[in-house]
Amino acid sequence: MKLSVIILNYNVRYFLELCLKSVQKAISTIDAEIIVVDNNSSDDSANMVKSIFPAVTLIENKENFGFSKGNNIGVARAKGEYLCILNPDTVVPEDAFIKLLEFSKHKEKLGIVGCKLINGVGQYLPESKRNVPLVKAAFKKLLGHSESYYANHLDENESGNVDVLVGAFMFMKRSVYVENKGFDEDYFMYGEDIDLSYKILKLGYKNYYFSGVSIVHYKGESTLRDRYYAKRFYGAMQIFYKKHFKKNLVFDLSVNLGIKMVYVLRKAPKQMMKKIKAYVLISNEMNEALKSVLSKDIVLKSDLNNIEAGTEVVFDANALNYKTIISMMEHADKGENLTFKILPNDSNFILGSDTTVSRGEVMVFE
Repeated sequence: MKLSVIILNYNVRYFLELCLKSVQKAISTIDAEIIVVDNNSSDDSANMVKSIFPAVTLIENKENFGFSKGNNIGVARAKGEYLCILNPDTVVPEDAFIKLLEFSKHKEKLGIVGCKLINGVGQYLPESKRNVPLVKAAFKKLLGHSESYYANHLDENESGNVDVLVGAFMFMKRSVYVENKGFDEDYFMYGEDIDLSYKILKLGYKNYYFSGVSIVHYKGESTLRDRYYAKRFYGAMQIFYKKHFKKNLVFDLSVNLGIKMVYVLRKAPKQMMKKIKAYVLISNEMNEALKSVLSKDIVLKSDLNNIEAGTEVVFDANALNYKTIISMMEHADKGENLTFKILPNDSNFILGSDTTVSRGEVMVFE
């Protein structure tokens, strides 16, 4: 088998359904499998997978083991030569894995390959490519100064070597993952992707950012970013520094003080009320069921031309492929303040996320 896609899920049933539908299309011409590991979700995630995706391997954990152990459990069942560690709050284009396999096959000492991530309003996410987070860079990042934290030696549209990739999307050979014993289970949430990237670098492998594939990451969905994010993030950084850098009392005190300072000084992000002026459905025919539940009339269009600012755009995946949807989101005029939702193929809901710090929005209709 060529590829195993591992998706760790926790209480994001609708985002998982959209993700799985996009992944199914992306592996349709590849000898591949999808493995969903559910970390004891209290929603209908597991039942949804069983009923809609019977070909998907579902592992139902009896407790929430966290990111590292959950993914390690999934990889232990994987048969593919390559792995993709994928968040459930993502959407991938149909050619994602074909392009990644082609990019990877001639690389010597291939480590992890990441791709371009955009958020729910089409904005590039700079954590798509990062540097090893030395203490000073990590502190600056939490205080809002991220220049040295991200790998800015490469443009977002330029492929090349980077140090650290994000756990929302990690593509690599299964043998490399196994050689490094996978994600370190000392981490429960945050830091495990940095740790694995760094371990792989230390063994002489090369990590890559590949700009030829863009995916949507509804950042904030699988891990809600509340005011305790700084505390959790720096807790993970403490583990990382203790593992990989020489122990130093002054260093340890600095890290502890930094965690406390950032936790106290960092304010919880404010959520803005969204004002939708109009709805547009990008499709080849009107969806009357969707139309009936929206607060305003919905206009049928085939593209994003001549759409007024403040419009919410609904992309119909029954009429458009996911690559087209992602491209339209990515290249939309950001000055128009558009927001987006996706109607997955053969589904009765739309979803989207307009911020990186709060839960996205799901609207179910009959």
